[in-house]
Amino acid sequence: MASQIKGPALFLAQFAGDEAPFNNLGNITKWAADLGYKGVQIPTFDGRLFDLEKAATSDTYCDEVRGICADSGVEITELSTHLQGQLVAVNPAYNEAFDAFAPAAVHGNPAARTEWAIDQMKKAAVASRKLGLKHTVSFTGSLAFPFLYPWPQRPAGLIEEAFAELGRRWTPILNHYKDNGQDIGFEIHPGEDVFDGATFEMFIDACGGHEAAMINYDPSHFLLQQMDYLAFIDIYHDRINAFHVKDAEFNPDGRQGVYSGYQSWINRAGRFRSLGDGQVDFAGIFSKLIQHGYDSWAVMEWECCIKSPEQGAAEGAPFIASHMIDVTEVAFDDFAGGSRNDGQIKRMLGL
Repeated sequence: MASQIKGPALFLAQFAGDEAPFNNLGNITKWAADLGYKGVQIPTFDGRLFDLEKAATSDTYCDEVRGICADSGVEITELSTHLQGQLVAVNPAYNEAFDAFAPAAVHGNPAARTEWAIDQMKKAAVASRKLGLKHTVSFTGSLAFPFLYPWPQRPAGLIEEAFAELGRRWTPILNHYKDNGQDIGFEIHPGEDVFDGATFEMFIDACGGHEAAMINYDPSHFLLQQMDYLAFIDIYHDRINAFHVKDAEFNPDGRQGVYSGYQSWINRAGRFRSLGDGQVDFAGIFSKLIQHGYDSWAVMEWECCIKSPEQGAAEGAPFIASHMIDVTEVAFDDFAGGSRNDGQIKRMLGL
């Protein structure tokens, strides 16, 4: 029996480049398939791999994209709109830094940038439908994150208004996704206003409990916050529609902890690692996801401060494959049981 979780799959964003085999969709999917990946998560923000404008308007182009992936021997797992989702909501403190995610025509114009991002998000819903998919992955963006630590004291109502505005911006987008038979798995991530379970609940409430607002589960971000990432699955499993398989480690000492002292990635107490090199309990995660009925893709996202992306990708496919679980159809103690006997049951219970 095959695992109910699909994979291994690879998020292509960190591997795209100007040189072969990373310079177009055909080359990079062949490379991924040769490493043992069965699926690819496609970034909609990298024109070397995918043209979102064409995908939203052309069935022919979507057929071509599907055909390229099929010829390489991989399926499309989801479309990623992480960078566009980030720009749906940007605190002014981040305006200049996040302009880099948008076309030059909207740089220095936050309102125009937001409208561009919303339009991109809506186009991605249509493109995902045309590709025959049902899940996408993204970020929520952030209005409140600069005020994460409550010093200076936050004015009353500041956080409530930030989440209310997130709800006003995202609810029409989520309605559009629902109308197209799609949902959005938001990656719960520091730097977003939705960075843990409590903030996800605030976001869901602001969006009226919207059924299209889901979770792209990535345990690396929870380990670096010292959250119980296994209990998170127990609590929010009905909202998890996607899974980034990414490792991390947290090594606090007398000099730094969760905030990591503004250090470079290699010198931080909390840092991302290639699969198997960190501290994430993936055996526990796969077991929990199976237990709660998760049946979508396990997608490796490579981010490591030490190991090369090529080595990380080569090691990632067999690592994920080794954690796949063929779900049992029998109980381990069936051999010791027997058929139901109502008389025996009543005698054993003294009835």
